[in-house]
Amino acid sequence: MYFWLVPLILALALAIAVLLWPRLRTFWPTVQAEKARELFKLQRERLEAQFMKAAAATGKPRGLIWKDCQWDNTVEFVRERDTGQIAALVGVTILFEAVAGGDMEGLPAVGNLRNASAVFFFHKGQWATVGKAVFNMNPDEAVSHFGHQYERLHP
Repeated sequence: MYFWLVPLILALALAIAVLLWPRLRTFWPTVQAEKARELFKLQRERLEAQFMKAAAATGKPRGLIWKDCQWDNTVEFVRERDTGQIAALVGVTILFEAVAGGDMEGLPAVGNLRNASAVFFFHKGQWATVGKAVFNMNPDEAVSHFGHQYERLHP
């Protein structure tokens, strides 16, 4: 009886979907970025400890032991251009000490504080780190330097 309504409703639904597609396409990445920011704030203390443990386990820089990290409030949230993965770069000042009996022992520069950006990544709804640090760059400088790789996520 009203079978002619089915194609009309389908056509109308398709037209609405086509018109709304540009907004829908940007909606999910925006929601994901907001979720990532909020989770990072909630998990930051745990993530900092995880970073220190992972960084110390890498054995890099060679001949040095990770002694302490002083964390800045500076955080830059970015998205990798190739993969779309969200990352956070956090300002950190790192203190090393030489491995006893190693090549670096006795060098005066060993005790110098090092400026860096600690790298965290958001994968499958969770923040993690492998202890990667971008040395001699604060987060803003790192994003600018790696602009071909990262795009900033603006609040």
